Amino acid sequence: MGKLAAVKSEETQKTQVDPETAERVIEEKRIGERIKRLRLKKSMGLVELGKHSGLSASFLSQLETGRVVPTLRNLARIALVFSKDLSYFFDTDPSARFRIHRRKDRVRLPQTGVEPPATFIESLGYMAPDREMDPYFAEFQPLAKEMEPKAHMHAGYEFLYVLEGELGIRHGDQACTLEAGDAVYFDSSTPHSYQCAGKKAAGAIIVTRKQ
Repeated sequence: MGKLAAVKSEETQKTQVDPETAERVIEEKRIGERIKRLRLKKSMGLVELGKHSGLSASFLSQLETGRVVPTLRNLARIALVFSKDLSYFFDTDPSARFRIHRRKDRVRLPQTGVEPPATFIESLGYMAPDREMDPYFAEFQPLAKEMEPKAHMHAGYEFLYVLEGELGIRHGDQACTLEAGDAVYFDSSTPHSYQCAGKKAAGAIIVTRKQ
């Protein structure tokens, strides 16, 4: 056997994976459950996923129930359908994620484009990867009489709960004032703005969710 053949043979031995080891990794990472979770989030049937991925519905069914071991090529096809990286299937299980955000570790950021800033934001979910929503603590400062609140918009939905103070909110043509304990849920693709409505700063929890 030549040197090149010997090297190739050695590399093959090094890269071969024991089938039992592969099955154990697949089972530990619950890849079948992850695929099913992604599919159900999109309200997608097995047949539809099969059309997008080029895999049969019967194979996908066996894959979700752990009866077959997927190849990386098959996982890559499925990952593309859901706009995920291949690493999604091997990272810590999203359903088991648990992240604590200590108050002392949070960063207080001022509103951009307004001087002086009328709002300060603290992210409550920045440590959670691949998150489905973005929670914030927001503090709204009283505005000078000549200042107007800056409207903004973004795809998805927004929930706001007032912790203290009074907060004025405008959503499209609608306007109202919220007090401590009041909450509002709305389509955030409509221009909206906030304004402290009292003499003291107003604090609120805001949760945004992409569509």
